[in-house]
Amino acid sequence: MKISVLTVCWNSAATIRHTIDSFFAQDHDDKELVIIDGNSSDETLAIVRSYPQDQVRLVSEPDGGMYDALNKGLRLYTGDGVGVLNSDDCFHDRTVLGRISVGLDKADILHGNLNFVENHFNKRIVRCWRAAPRPAKGFRIGWMPAHPTFYVRRKVADAVGTFDVTFKVASDYDWMLRAVELHGFESITTDHVLVDMMVGGASTRSLASHIGHNLEALRSRRQWLGSGPLDYALVAKPLRKLGQFWNAQALERDA
Repeated sequence: MKISVLTVCWNSAATIRHTIDSFFAQDHDDKELVIIDGNSSDETLAIVRSYPQDQVRLVSEPDGGMYDALNKGLRLYTGDGVGVLNSDDCFHDRTVLGRISVGLDKADILHGNLNFVENHFNKRIVRCWRAAPRPAKGFRIGWMPAHPTFYVRRKVADAVGTFDVTFKVASDYDWMLRAVELHGFESITTDHVLVDMMVGGASTRSLASHIGHNLEALRSRRQWLGSGPLDYALVAKPLRKLGQFWNAQALERDA
């Protein structure tokens, strides 16, 4: 199964080499990296072009932000399955795409574990997101997959359609909600860390960004699930994250 990886970047010279190195290190050969660059003015494009181009598709032009760029990627990829790897994140080890390919042979959607790390040099874990199968009511009770680990078959991407660019930070949440809750696709989890994600992303860098993400997620649930002005998930979703910090502390104690 050919797996396509979508990476959006803009002036990402400080981090993107880790991202691309982790892609080329994968032991699954049938893969492509689609890089959608927002017309970077730093060394990002030179770094991208320094890699073998037979498995890299590069587009560089102005865009309307991350979700607009991801929509370009959805129009460009050629694989049987697709997911997103941020330009400051990397695959946890060389087996990730192979595990994803095996999983998508069995189900329409696969997601797994994610480590939030301080950086890609010391790999100090500050949060541990551990995947869980969808419970009854799913997104309504605060459950969600980690988007950087969320890979789908082409038929899922075709059915769900584009990312909603009216969201500033939660269009990935909205896209996953539509994939899982509205179409009846079968999803499975893998008990394996798939991605090391650097802390400080658009939805996690501050208290204000956390609040903004949760309010936008509520808007998505109101639109698609008929939630009221306030719902249970508005409280349950951030509370679930507290356990991720506890898991990280437990790992550090055991190290």
